[in-house]
Amino acid sequence: MSLSKLVLRSMKKNMKHYYLYFFALIFSVTLYFSFVTLQNNSAVWDAVQMSGTATAGFKAATYILYFIVLFFVLYANHLFMKRRSKEIGLYQLIGMTKGLIVRLLAIENILLFVGAVILGMLAGFFSSRVFAMILLRVLEKEALVSMTFSTQALQQSVIVFTILLLIVLIQMAWMIHRVSLLSLFTAAKQADERVRRFSTLQMAIGFMGLVLIVYGYYASTKLFDIESAGNLFINMIIILATTIGGTFLVFRFSVAFIMNTIRLKKKGHLSIQDVLALTPIMHRMKSNAKSLTLITVLTGVSLGVTTLSYISYYSSEASAHSQVPGDFILLEEQGMSFLHALEENNIVYDKVDYRLQGVTASVGQLMSKKQQDNPLYDMEGTIYTIPLSDYKKSVPEASLSGNEVILTNYGGYMAEMFPLEKDRDVVVSAGELEETFHVVEVHDKSIISGIVTAGGGGPIFVITDDMFKSLTTQSEHYPWHQQSSITINSKEDLIMAEKLYVQTNAGVIITKDHEGKTQQYTQSSYEEKRKDNIESLGLTIFTTAFLGLAFLMTTGSILYFKQMSEAEEERGSYTILRKIGFAEKDIMRGIYMKQAFNFGVPLIIGLLHSYFAVKSGWFLFGTELTAPLWIAMCCYIALYTIFAILSVGYYKKVVRESL
Repeated sequence: MSLSKLVLRSMKKNMKHYYLYFFALIFSVTLYFSFVTLQNNSAVWDAVQMSGTATAGFKAATYILYFIVLFFVLYANHLFMKRRSKEIGLYQLIGMTKGLIVRLLAIENILLFVGAVILGMLAGFFSSRVFAMILLRVLEKEALVSMTFSTQALQQSVIVFTILLLIVLIQMAWMIHRVSLLSLFTAAKQADERVRRFSTLQMAIGFMGLVLIVYGYYASTKLFDIESAGNLFINMIIILATTIGGTFLVFRFSVAFIMNTIRLKKKGHLSIQDVLALTPIMHRMKSNAKSLTLITVLTGVSLGVTTLSYISYYSSEASAHSQVPGDFILLEEQGMSFLHALEENNIVYDKVDYRLQGVTASVGQLMSKKQQDNPLYDMEGTIYTIPLSDYKKSVPEASLSGNEVILTNYGGYMAEMFPLEKDRDVVVSAGELEETFHVVEVHDKSIISGIVTAGGGGPIFVITDDMFKSLTTQSEHYPWHQQSSITINSKEDLIMAEKLYVQTNAGVIITKDHEGKTQQYTQSSYEEKRKDNIESLGLTIFTTAFLGLAFLMTTGSILYFKQMSEAEEERGSYTILRKIGFAEKDIMRGIYMKQAFNFGVPLIIGLLHSYFAVKSGWFLFGTELTAPLWIAMCCYIALYTIFAILSVGYYKKVVRESL
């Protein structure tokens, strides 16, 4: 028989195995080609070219995506080869050399790759338009997305998957040449472990895994504390090492120990559910520990990165409001022509004026005793004050007396990293004057422009009107003295107001510092600042969400493939159970328990990893944690549930066919 006929007969015989591997290849090509095509779409490129990091971001994401595809295909090929180990052993028994077997499988792989690349590119071509529409929606851009075939994307994908094919062929040849004939017939059982009893050392190692994970979580909550400021990188490495190492030890020793303990407590009275759930999990944990650890870590990392990006995107409005606390901000009574233009166009607005007076102070006096002892937080800076009568325009119930002050406008990452405490005194100076303020309240309500506070979320002191009058005698030492916040009553008038704001040049502020030098600032409107945030963060959230989806589909598919492989290996056991009288529903109860563990435990630990990782530094990315975190987690839980349902469905099919 010629080699070509042998290849065709082999592929026909292994059709039930090939569809799994073929799906993995098609899925990988679709993901990669759709993303590369997206980069070469003119409508997308016009929308993201305003971002200076668009090219670098796309390239970095492409490399990460290729790593995901490489990992996925190599794992699928390894699983495919393991399922065909007996067939390869039979080829050797009938006299075929390893070299001939390698050539046979190489031709099969080349045919599979060619077919998968063609189908995957077709699927990627059509799906790229959907992804392009999603990206433009995220960026709040309106554009017609046409379906154009990119020859550059075609060339890049062909080169990439040709390299991947060579790597797969090398992996296949290495797997065939390194194993003996006997091991090929027992490959499916090599990793199983007969567990009779656990030593004290194994129990101690399993407990150590739990301790390492708990320590990693605890250390993550202290990552940005004052004590960790000088060793941030080292502490991050320690947290990663303890959580990843602890996860492996938990899967390798703790899980099997817990399952064995439950089994021993039953004293030999095992139900059919115990036989189909506890025992397989316990015996396979030696082989599954590495893959479950990898899946758990990848789930935690991808979910963490996606959540942090979504926090930034989700907080774009709050971030814009901290910089521009109103639809429009006018400083130093400049931009009055804008107000005249609004009145001429019959646009109704509300105007709130704030008088400003700067003082020099160190907010370190309002920090905790531990933070005060650190010289890093003892630096003085300019903090602006406003009179109580102006503050009451937005907070009518506010009241002060004497040297009492309200600290407001303090939010964002500054408030999270450097929390300020009330009922403390702070010494301030303004020129030749020096006063002691007593802080009675601390609020995060944004009322003053980020230009005045040198960034959104900077603190503002609300003081009594008498105190404000005494400070204004030193007004020449500070550049800012007045702010007007403009709020348009009807949102339908915002578009016209935005045009008038630009036409009257009201956002260009010219002032003089205490040395008499002229300074020019550009004050954006709230909507302009919000759109700037959307444009700068939209590409990031789309890219990370795309990669997160790729990671999730990869890890979910790997778990699904593993369960399909295990179901085929256990087919004989199901046949025996059915012959001795067990019904399908009795067998499926044990399988439900097993799938709940195989999909649920990696997901739960991965969610915990991502939660503590995000919780440690989310405030550096935005102002809202709860909603973005829950939305991202629910998406991951839903997709993992789909894979678990598919896995249960495949088991049910095997059980029905076993009799």
